[in-house]
Amino acid sequence: MSRDQTSLAEQVAGVPDEPGVYLWKAESGQVLYVGKAKSLRKRMKQYTLGQDDREKVPLMMAQVSSFDYVVTDNEVESLILEKNLIRQFNPPFNVDYRDDKSYPFIAVTTADPFPAIKFTREKHRPGTRYFGPYTDARAARETVDVVRRIYPICSAQCVEWKRVNTRQGAPSGKACFDYNVGKGPGPCVGAVTPERYAENVGHVLRFLEGRHRGVADELEECMRAAADDLDYERAARYRNRLDAVRRIEQKQTVVSSRPLEIDVVGFFREETIAGVHVFVVREGRVLIGNEFVLDKGLDVPIAELVKGFILRYYDDAGHVPREVVLPELPQSSGAVEEWLSGLRGTKVRLVVPVRGEKRRLLDMAETNARHTLMRHKVRTRYDEERLNTALLELESALSLPSAPLRIESYDISTLHGRHSVGSMVVFTNGRPDTGAYRRFRVRMDEGESNDVAMMAEVLSRRFATGRSGDERFASSSPDLVIVDGGKAQLAAATAALTQAGAGDVSLAALAKREEELWLPGWEEPVVLPAGSASLYLVKRIRDEAHRFAIAYHRELRGKAMTASVLDDIPGVGPKRKKLLLKAFGSVKRLREADVDAIAAVPGIPREVAEEIAAVLRQSAAQGG
Repeated sequence: MSRDQTSLAEQVAGVPDEPGVYLWKAESGQVLYVGKAKSLRKRMKQYTLGQDDREKVPLMMAQVSSFDYVVTDNEVESLILEKNLIRQFNPPFNVDYRDDKSYPFIAVTTADPFPAIKFTREKHRPGTRYFGPYTDARAARETVDVVRRIYPICSAQCVEWKRVNTRQGAPSGKACFDYNVGKGPGPCVGAVTPERYAENVGHVLRFLEGRHRGVADELEECMRAAADDLDYERAARYRNRLDAVRRIEQKQTVVSSRPLEIDVVGFFREETIAGVHVFVVREGRVLIGNEFVLDKGLDVPIAELVKGFILRYYDDAGHVPREVVLPELPQSSGAVEEWLSGLRGTKVRLVVPVRGEKRRLLDMAETNARHTLMRHKVRTRYDEERLNTALLELESALSLPSAPLRIESYDISTLHGRHSVGSMVVFTNGRPDTGAYRRFRVRMDEGESNDVAMMAEVLSRRFATGRSGDERFASSSPDLVIVDGGKAQLAAATAALTQAGAGDVSLAALAKREEELWLPGWEEPVVLPAGSASLYLVKRIRDEAHRFAIAYHRELRGKAMTASVLDDIPGVGPKRKKLLLKAFGSVKRLREADVDAIAAVPGIPREVAEEIAAVLRQSAAQGG
């Protein structure tokens, strides 16, 4: 039933203090989010009391009307139920694959009298072993073809194989095409015994698990034995299989001299999407590199992102390794390890390496995850659509006359009123227009300066009458000006623009703390939805203005520090100052040098070196 936020909190107070799974629901009944908890009551209270600091939570809770929960016996049961409910309801606020397509697998029908191999996207069926998922369908098909060349096994697409299994393993009496061309083992005509066929199936399963060691040696031994028996046709078949194995090994990257059996999972996050790259390492070789795109990026903590991916990936995966290497442990890592260990049948460890071989592999996986995301963005035109959405959202939320194609943002950087600077950054069509960036050195006296007054000065100089034609500024007026700060900065900016004759320019002040946008004449601030494209754009613009201001401030401060120490020393002009800084790298190192070291610099006479050392010692004693 529908509840307001007050009654929702009252209802949560009656939830049991036991482990379980909770479901937040919209008024329509749609499941918005599924989560698990050791204590349902404590965890759900964090939502209703505003104690969960994830960006998505306020937006989600504004849509929540009701909830359900299921009590479980322990945390692992909660984890499994959470995974199944996420699969069932596909909630919009849970981590999941961005593409809802089914990924391909290689399957071996182990329950059949004569098991067969196939490439498939089917849901997992009992009596079948699945290997994957493969994000490269072509690689999966090639693997099936190579496996059949190395170890003769029937294809599940073969009509005669289907007849054999319908007859419970009895030959159908008709040879299939694969057997006629030497690719099939021939159960259709009784050319292979069930025992011999089962031996081949065992080899296939081990090969698909990545246990390749000894395969080449075994095939080479069989080839030599056939040649010794003068059975050159059989020897040629073993030679062809051996060549296929070696071609596979050449394609696989050797990453360790040790027989590592690990999966290395790298993440790269950006806004509301994330790239994932999984290196499947078996016996020290990378068998495949799978890539995925998740529909959550910076919206959720990395630990939640990792947990969501692991639950989804290994619920489908045909094999769980001994170790999974990660950038951070997932939420409920103990329960996740226990769940994975249950899938594998032996202990599975989740590892976060700091240095060494596994750290290097994780760095490689993270680099590939970044490329995964970049390729996805190019392929789907993600950036263009996202920026268009952001600009249209700003137009609507701020009641602008049109989409803000040119946005200027201003920030002030100062240290107790000293070396105060202002920055102006420009975003055109949602992208940084670095050629239009400008910076201002604040002119007012230190005693008079404050952030509000300095912001007014910078805007007055930017929009002063006639300045719009200045070559240092764009001739076109901005569609939106954003200043850093709250109501005070907004009032000062409004007065400055009005005085400069630019009162018609749309203006907003962005308060850092709550990410609120204050507009002239509006009593309440505009709060852009958490996770929205418009909020990400505004924050990015604000952060860029802040970065640009700080960079200029540091530059001026560094120059002032250098000038205050060296410029007043007799005999030290610009040329000698340059020689000294080039020789010592900084004023600090110059201060630590003795007279002999200073005099050793070409172009610095000893008497000047003595003067420099004396002045620097005096400056250090005075705290300069």
